[in-house]
Order: sequence, then structure tokens, then C-alpha cells
Amino acid sequence: MTYVFEEALEAAASVRSVADSPEVGVILGSGLGDFAAHLKHAEAVPYARIPNFPPARVEGHAGQLIFATVGDVRIAVLSGRIHFYEGYPLDKVTLGTRTLALLGIKTLIVTNASGGLREDLKPGTLMAISDHINLMGTNPLIGPKDPRLGARYPDLTEAYDSEVRQAISQAGKLARVRLQEGVYAALSGPSYETPAEIRMLGLMGADAVGMSTVPEVIVANQMGVSVAGLSCIANRAAGLSLHRLSHSEVMDVTKKASKPFCRLLNHAIPLIAAVQRSEPSGRSARPSIEEQRSVGMKFKGQRKR
Repeated sequence: MTYVFEEALEAAASVRSVADSPEVGVILGSGLGDFAAHLKHAEAVPYARIPNFPPARVEGHAGQLIFATVGDVRIAVLSGRIHFYEGYPLDKVTLGTRTLALLGIKTLIVTNASGGLREDLKPGTLMAISDHINLMGTNPLIGPKDPRLGARYPDLTEAYDSEVRQAISQAGKLARVRLQEGVYAALSGPSYETPAEIRMLGLMGADAVGMSTVPEVIVANQMGVSVAGLSCIANRAAGLSLHRLSHSEVMDVTKKASKPFCRLLNHAIPLIAAVQRSEPSGRSARPSIEEQRSVGMKFKGQRKR
């Protein structure tokens, strides 16, 4: 039997020679791949060449793990998200996140395209995620306990790190990008929500809705990685829009928002790294890969008895 940790460890080992100790990880959502396309001195590894990685099949997701540098910050970019609605189990959906954590990232920036519920969240608006509502009907931590992956019951009180969010806010001012903030609700998809569901989400406190992100955020928090979330509002949610929703609209809007999105990330990454470097012990005392492997061997022995 292959375990989740071992799959991520094998994937991380396969790219370690080009990874060069990344500090910040980025997951790019639908239509937001231009950020990766404009990185200088980048080295891309197709998912097909990484052990255990499933392919990215959704339009607007390139399917590459890219290593590059922004300022003096080494980054790792998952250009291509694996979605739950494609039929993958959540351990595959979050394998990329676990791989980045094992490569040593301190902060993960998750991005997505979403539908806006608030009046001020018009198509093309960028929204920093302050919190989320998990309505996907499942959780990526369901399954046997494995101490190598982190806490069994991780605290999500601050799933989106407040200091990192402040760095994102400062980056928005420097980049001259108007940045909103709100709560993201995740449903499984792939159908868009009904108007009744959107009314329900509004009553629950959601400001934007999508079909991703939350599984990666939960896994990152479990593994001691700080998280920042960015949504590009691609449309007004069902019942609030004057026309029928479509993925082509999502792609068109995110493409138009690409320039401010890239400016924001280019300003945010050095600021986020500065936050990390100012914390001597980091957000979490995550053990090294060698320590995790040692714990894992003991754990496997216990399972065999």
C-alpha cells in the first residue's frame, strides 16, 4: 500500500535538484497562468514527469510545476490545479500542496477564479480571502492518522495568516491594485450554483463562491505552512448576473485581470518572504523531512503489527 506522505515525498525528491529551497509556493487558478508565463529564469517540470502527480485537464491549467525567483525570493508555482470535481480523491487534489510543503515552503498563496456575491465584487475585482466555508461535503484529512503529515486536528482559527494578509494588502497599495477582502465558500461543482443556493450562501456569510482552494488550504495548515488566498471575481453569481454563466466568461475575465494580478503577486511575494524571515522559529515547528521520515518508519511499523 502506498501512503499519502510517501507519494508526496517521492514527488518532492524527483524535483529537489531544480527546486533550490523555495520559500513561497503559489497555486494558480483558472485563467491566471500568465503569472507563470512571465517569470524570468524559470524552470518548468511537467506534471507528467513528477511521480504520482495526476494531469491537469481543465482549460486554463497548464499542468507544470515551475521554479523561479521573484526579487530575491525562490518560489515554486503549481501552474495547473487538480479539481475534486474531476473525480480525483482529495489526497490527489492536495498532493501538489503536500509536495511544496516537503520542499520547504513557508507560505502558500492559493489563487482562484470565483463568483461574486457582494455588490462591490464585480467581474475583474481581486479579493483577498479572509476566511472560508467548506461546503464540499468532505475534508482532505479524512482517513487513517499519519503523524508525518501534521496534527490530526489542525486549528483553522487563522486559516489565512493575518500577517501575510497584511503583506498582501500592502502589496496592493504598492502595485496600485484595488483589493477587496471577503469570505470564500467552496462547493464541489462542477455545475454552477442555483440562485437559491447563492441566496443561502449570502445568508451564511459568503462573499464569493468557487469549486476549489479549501482542500489545499486545510492541508497546508496541517503541515505548518502559512496561507494567503486571492480570488479573481470572474462573474456575478447565479441569480445576480444578467446572463447565463459559462467557463468561457471565466477565462475571458481572468485574462483581462491578468496584469493587475501579476503586479500584485510580484509585489506581494518579497513582502511575504520578509514576514517569514522576521520570524525566527516560523509559524510552526514543522520537523525536517528527515525527522518526518524517521517518525514515519516508526508509524509504519506500528501499522504492520
